[in-house]
Amino acid sequence: MTPPWRNPWRKPYLLATFTWLYILWSLVPVLIAVQFSFNDGRSRSTWQGFSTQWYCCAEGSVGEDPSLLLALQNSLVLGGATVLVATPLGVMLALGLTRWRSRTSKVANGIALVPLVTPELVVGSALYLVMVNLYQFVPLGLPAMLLGHVTFSVSYVLVVVRARLLAIGGDYEAAAQDLGASPLQAIRTILVPLLMPSIFASAMLVFATSLDDFVVSQFLFGDAANVTVPIKLYNAVRSAPTPALNALATLLLVASFLALLLAYVGLRARRRGERSALEDLADYG
Repeated sequence: MTPPWRNPWRKPYLLATFTWLYILWSLVPVLIAVQFSFNDGRSRSTWQGFSTQWYCCAEGSVGEDPSLLLALQNSLVLGGATVLVATPLGVMLALGLTRWRSRTSKVANGIALVPLVTPELVVGSALYLVMVNLYQFVPLGLPAMLLGHVTFSVSYVLVVVRARLLAIGGDYEAAAQDLGASPLQAIRTILVPLLMPSIFASAMLVFATSLDDFVVSQFLFGDAANVTVPIKLYNAVRSAPTPALNALATLLLVASFLALLLAYVGLRARRRGERSALEDLADYG
């Protein structure tokens, strides 16, 4: 009889165990923070019962503390503005780099991905020095943070959309033009529907990344009126933490989770987009 450890078809119990241990290790601190956002007391280590007082309607809650509300508003505005600017730029960059055939294009492809591998501390400090010494017409605060977030977010859109463009190839556009569509019609009715799930997924990824960013925002936020949730949490946790901070972090976590969930739904809709585009292609015939 073959010993169980020599059976190549045995179930990977050990691997599954380590995987679940890692998941528990990474999620438990987050779940504890979420739990104490519903604590019926000021303690952040002793459970005193369930309550939503730290979210709304109690003194010091997220709903009653103007500074917490301002940080949440700044994060949402910054994330939305970053999506609106970075997504179109990333899509156009992906289209250009995919269709640019030369040795120089390979270099440009590599340079466009540099923000993904550059330490965020380096990006933040470099952007701060540029804004303060060279681009003095861009004030620190929301404009500077928006430029900073767009700088590193465009690469995410580029990676996601360009991968989709390479998978699609040029056959659908060529077929549409052979059937009488103009180049713009081929892009609008064939290419864009095929790309839409990837564009949506990359936009949600950018939104979640912008909400979570701390380092770049810390360099560029300027004054207290432009503080975002990560900066507010960092400063408050070091001074006078309350369960309201747990509630604020939970709201940020929910927003990020929803963005990633929508990104997943967008990727799942890819096949539906493909079918719709193919139906449009059939109409040209």
